[in-house]
Amino acid sequence: MGKDYYDILGIKKGASEDDIKKAYRKQALRYHPDKNKSPGAEDKFKEIAEAYDVLSDPKKKDIYDRFGEEGLKGGGPTGGGGGGVGGGGPGTFSYTFQGDPHAIFAEFFGGRNPFEQFFGSRNGGMDEDMDSDDPFSRFGMGGGGMGGGGMGGGGMAGFPRSFSTGMGGMGGHTSLVKKQQDPPVVHDLRVSLEEVLSGCTKKMKISRKRLNPDGHTARTEERILEVQIKKGWKEGTKITFPKEGDENPRNIPADVVFVLKDKPHPLFKREGSDIIYTAKILLRDALCGCTVNVPTLEAKTVTVSSTDIVHPGMKRRVSGEGLPYPKRPDRRGDLIVEYEVKFPDRLTQSARETIAGVLPRS
Repeated sequence: MGKDYYDILGIKKGASEDDIKKAYRKQALRYHPDKNKSPGAEDKFKEIAEAYDVLSDPKKKDIYDRFGEEGLKGGGPTGGGGGGVGGGGPGTFSYTFQGDPHAIFAEFFGGRNPFEQFFGSRNGGMDEDMDSDDPFSRFGMGGGGMGGGGMGGGGMAGFPRSFSTGMGGMGGHTSLVKKQQDPPVVHDLRVSLEEVLSGCTKKMKISRKRLNPDGHTARTEERILEVQIKKGWKEGTKITFPKEGDENPRNIPADVVFVLKDKPHPLFKREGSDIIYTAKILLRDALCGCTVNVPTLEAKTVTVSSTDIVHPGMKRRVSGEGLPYPKRPDRRGDLIVEYEVKFPDRLTQSARETIAGVLPRS
């Protein structure tokens, strides 16, 4: 039996174009010799490239689906006149894989040496001044990353067939052109303190341009990106969706970056993992002692009492009622009660005399 290209990529016969791209991306990254040092990895990497070269080409795929590897490489009929790829006479098609698997890998990922993008220090994801793990373990890189329109989405369908370097016995030779990636597209992502407290999922709709199969014209499509907000994430946290920007024949699509911004809260201000509540009290209470019912983010109240004199700007801490720590979401910061003393607008003469007689002069 001949080679089963579908089995090599780990997919079923009848898989869609996107499934073929995703499967190639997964297998090529797994067996790339720069990462996989096991014996036979280089041969497997080449075999994966050959499978993708056949299944990503509608003509070769059609002949392979009908006649198998023997028909593809042994001169299967094309159903039409004219010489097949690599010669073979009218009405025939003869295929021999002559491509460079590393060149296919480079073209698929949009550059001659793209491997560092995936196994280097910055692999997309979240940048929080090295204060948390990469959140794409939660995304699975699925709805917005490496899969669909992300790193694999700009694959071979984004290039004209004549752009290949001697692939599939086509005989042409065109040097690879190193593309430049567009600058990141940055969006603010507003979240409430309650959402930071519990974590949430935000669905963000973007509009982007994607190349048509001809490799020249483009279409506009809408895409939903899912952002999973982890408990306690700080303002300024960046979530990156690689290569989700506009695509054209001359560029590498820009990364789409969301930057967390706190929504203004009617009761609290944020200070790291602590939240601050301003308690307004009367001068009498500041001097004589007071009890304040302080709200929390969980819609309950805590009682804070003071028997001492409360000075303007004095603070009291309620432990564990703040926001989760980003690296330790099982622990929380504090709720800080900051007192604001309200002075009366006016006093009667008798009140003045009473206060003057009671308060110390030094």
